[in-house]
Amino acid sequence: MSAEPLPIAKRLARQIAAGGPVSVAHFMGEANQHYYATRDPLGTAGDFTTAPEISQMFGELVGLCLADVWLRSARRPNALYVELGPGRGTLANDALRAMESAALAPRAHLVETSPVLRERQLALLPHVTHHDSVETLPDTGPLLVVANEFFDALPVRQCIRVGDEWRERVVIRRESEGRFLAVPGYRRIESGLPPIAAAAEDGAILETPIIGAGIAYALANRIARQGGAAIIIDYGYEGPALGDTLQAVRGHRFADPFADPGEVDLTTHVDFSVIGNMARQAGLRVLGPVGQGAFLERLGIDARAGQLIRATPGRAAEVEAARRRLVDEGEMGTLFKAMAWIHPDWAEPAGFSD
Repeated sequence: MSAEPLPIAKRLARQIAAGGPVSVAHFMGEANQHYYATRDPLGTAGDFTTAPEISQMFGELVGLCLADVWLRSARRPNALYVELGPGRGTLANDALRAMESAALAPRAHLVETSPVLRERQLALLPHVTHHDSVETLPDTGPLLVVANEFFDALPVRQCIRVGDEWRERVVIRRESEGRFLAVPGYRRIESGLPPIAAAAEDGAILETPIIGAGIAYALANRIARQGGAAIIIDYGYEGPALGDTLQAVRGHRFADPFADPGEVDLTTHVDFSVIGNMARQAGLRVLGPVGQGAFLERLGIDARAGQLIRATPGRAAEVEAARRRLVDEGEMGTLFKAMAWIHPDWAEPAGFSD
């Protein structure tokens, strides 16, 4: 009989005991891989809620946005719907339904590694094809891609200013079981830092989305070869910028990111400049980022909310509350942003300009 796998906290503790401190990126990657593989984290009973779970309007408008691009780009045949990190499949379900109303019925391909979430997705969308990475997506047919709250959960490298040096931030064990601590490493970083690093103060932190950049570049190259467009939606900023954005959420409340790894959701704010530059290097046009609220309003969320209210008057307060949560400045409307990548021969999607 094979031995039971070690809990993630004990596994990380053993790695550190055997080989010394691990990078923040390694810690985040190991913790999130376990976290997503072992649960459905969404909804009131989970740890957080995403925009597609708040209202069907979100997925419908994203789907119609991509369908409109396809319609205005000569209706290229064999289009594929691709979603990265599709959660329960709610966004895909709403987007595909909306696409069908626009005479577009693409085959659906979901990039998902969690066996738990794959089961939820298949229960809702039994005909989808799953992939572990973008590398195994079909190599023919244009791609209509959605990535909603995907890049924020990918590991980032953190560097910290120590005196006149920059060092990688690493993780060590604490005495309490399941507790860790981030500290400056010993190795000096000599190159690869943006100009903003030169004037940073002692203790400043710089994040680099190495994994996210690689995935973005691979996906953008697929779109450059096959045609299509992508809509990236996440919370984040336009960098480069200084600051520690690593955070943990558990039970809809913030938690210590270095306690109980694998039992909390670890995320960082997305540097849209890095993600956009990967698409530009692949030869794509990039629009945005723009605030999620402005994006959805330009796509017609107010009109769609009105339709839903007229169809089901008893849900008026619920629909209006969902609309406000998605678009209001104090809710998700400003912190969350949308970016588009477009093949040079394709039409520009709506939602990114007045």
